[in-house]
Amino acid sequence: MPSSLSSIRGILFDKDGTLIDFNQTWFGVVMALGRRAAPGDELTARDLVGRGGYDWQQQRFLGGSVVAAGTIADLVDLWHPELATQDRQERIASYDGFFVEEGARRAAGIAGLEETLETLGGQGFRLGIATNDSEAGARATASALGLTALFHTIIGYDSVAQPKPWPDQVHLFAAQTGLAPAAIAMVGDNTHDLEMAHAAGAGLAIGVLSGNSTRAELAGLADIIVDSIADLPGLFAGA
Repeated sequence: MPSSLSSIRGILFDKDGTLIDFNQTWFGVVMALGRRAAPGDELTARDLVGRGGYDWQQQRFLGGSVVAAGTIADLVDLWHPELATQDRQERIASYDGFFVEEGARRAAGIAGLEETLETLGGQGFRLGIATNDSEAGARATASALGLTALFHTIIGYDSVAQPKPWPDQVHLFAAQTGLAPAAIAMVGDNTHDLEMAHAAGAGLAIGVLSGNSTRAELAGLADIIVDSIADLPGLFAGA
């Protein structure tokens, strides 16, 4: 059974699509990476981006796609399935570095981001980030947006043994804050965020519509759905 709003003491946020505008931030990054993967071949570069989950007609990344929900390793495996182990690891490291630098440089926060986080912190919540981006990428983005001090914990896919939808990131946040999973709300825009919340025994799984998934896609897994994180201070104030 989900916890009541009044029992929540910590809020763990997905990053892309939840704290930052996913398509505005990541389309240019992934397109540039596709061009690096297929130098001089624009059609192949666009095909790689499409395979990663970009819908060229809707001009957005689709919820649950590799770019929206996977890790950098997943993207390398999708784009370069032929790579042997050593070459694969080198490509992951290369793409990871590119994502850290470019993701932070192009990061565009969700409307009201800083004000929302400051208000939630003022309400007494411990805040964290849990992303299938790398920890370095998450820290670089938080720093670029001037938000680092607002977070107690920042967790990437490489901070734990298993990324979302496994429960590891919620459990690490619980361990580092001293909170029980039942006192933590997980907030995200993709089904794997909410699946992780349930797998970890988190108190609430909160879906947001600011990212790549529709209300219908989140409805079966979310305890609560809001338009964006800007709705959370009012939600918890009314608990």
